[in-house]
Amino acid sequence: MTLPLPIAGTVSSALGDPDAAAQRTYEVRTFGCQMNVHDSERISGLLEDAGLSRVEGGQADVVVFNTCAVRENADNKLYGNLGMLKAVKEARPGMQIAVGGCLAQKDRETILRKAPWVDAVFGTHNIGALPALLQRARHNQDAQLEILESLDVFPSTLPTRRESVYAGWVSISVGCNNTCTFCIVPSLRGKERDRRPGEILAEIEALVADGAVEVTLLGQNVNSYGVEFGDRGAFAKLLRACGSIEGLERVRFTSPHPAAFTDDVIDAMAETPNVMPQLHMPLQSGSDRVLKAMRRSYRSSRFLGILDRVRERMPHAAISTDIIVGFPGETDEDFQATLDVVEQSRFATAFTFQYSRRPGTPAADLPDQLPKAVVQERFERLTALQDRIAREENARQVGTRVEVLVTDQQGRKGSETHRLTGRSRDQRLVHFSVPDGAEVPRPGDFVTLPITEAASFHLMSDPTTEEYSLRRSRAGDAWDRSQADSCGVPAPSDGGPRPVLLGMPSLPVRGSAS
Repeated sequence: MTLPLPIAGTVSSALGDPDAAAQRTYEVRTFGCQMNVHDSERISGLLEDAGLSRVEGGQADVVVFNTCAVRENADNKLYGNLGMLKAVKEARPGMQIAVGGCLAQKDRETILRKAPWVDAVFGTHNIGALPALLQRARHNQDAQLEILESLDVFPSTLPTRRESVYAGWVSISVGCNNTCTFCIVPSLRGKERDRRPGEILAEIEALVADGAVEVTLLGQNVNSYGVEFGDRGAFAKLLRACGSIEGLERVRFTSPHPAAFTDDVIDAMAETPNVMPQLHMPLQSGSDRVLKAMRRSYRSSRFLGILDRVRERMPHAAISTDIIVGFPGETDEDFQATLDVVEQSRFATAFTFQYSRRPGTPAADLPDQLPKAVVQERFERLTALQDRIAREENARQVGTRVEVLVTDQQGRKGSETHRLTGRSRDQRLVHFSVPDGAEVPRPGDFVTLPITEAASFHLMSDPTTEEYSLRRSRAGDAWDRSQADSCGVPAPSDGGPRPVLLGMPSLPVRGSAS
């Protein structure tokens, strides 16, 4: 759906297409983190507000790449995709290609030099300029480049096409004030800018009114929220305020920074019923020496202390993390320290990365860059350890009953097993079957069922009729409406709900985290 939010200078329909009868189409291809995913919702909303309709499968009139610059292969991924589209564009007069996001903010003119068939390049600070850039490129028959050094319009004011009717991202801040030596994000996203609490809560309330039952609060460092307007306790207050929004059943957030994570946030999590018992806490390294070289202003003892306090208040909380292997100068002893902290932390999930040397970051110029073979061997040892821990932690869930929010995704073997998929309160992935004769849930509905089997990356449930409980929700009703709207099915004349339309759920795509 596109939220009807005003934007100054909205361009004419279909980006200035002279043939008003032919509606143009678009596709947005997203790389990178949750912030990029949410930015792509804004990009989609802008294009639909300009009169375009969404398609997939490479047949769009406008293709937009929303890029990531965190990993070393980001450049190759983008330019490889652009190369494949060159011949497509040559065969389709009027097709346009745009590149935005972090890599566009970094590479700028380089993109047009390497791929002169690109029509528009825009940065992280001026997403709202995309429709005007495309229209100008179409009118002038010339590529358009616009990169700003600071935010022109806070993204929340832009039209948005939400990817889900039952859950939504809500940005509470953009940018980052930290100076981690491995990270290029602060130079591309800028200094932290915080939204006012009232604006955030109003957006959440609008989402809930449209049927959402879950929101995830987004920021590069969510627990430093409020520093810009002088309230260091603002994030805990925001979590508690979310607890008073009627109809909002699940609240999550990502990502906090261990150095700024305070006990008032833990208290707010534990005492606010709709804040979920789940925490993503980036570790990066278990070695204090490496953490210092990374400019991560905490040490392993503080990190473990946070986990202890979280679990004291929320014994069943699931904790996930990010870890970098092979940072310059990392010794065998340093790596062993990481393994030791991982063993103690008992993470439910870990996003593990091999250090990626990024020009423009302080770490890129550090001595003792490690050989690829050494980094690969350590990476494999770490992932093997974490896979074992995740399998053991998931095994502890067998026999428990969990409430699952049903999603529109499907497991890799879903078409064979006929299981549906959802997320538990602690964000674990659950594949489940529906007993014969039982009512099938819609995406957005809730089911409560026993966990009967566990693996490293998911849980499974094959309940009996007596063990299976379904709770239909407003989000499920919103799903019905969205399906009916997408197929052009009118609402019944008596004002009742539209019929449920059945279809194959979309398959999830495993993407890289940043």
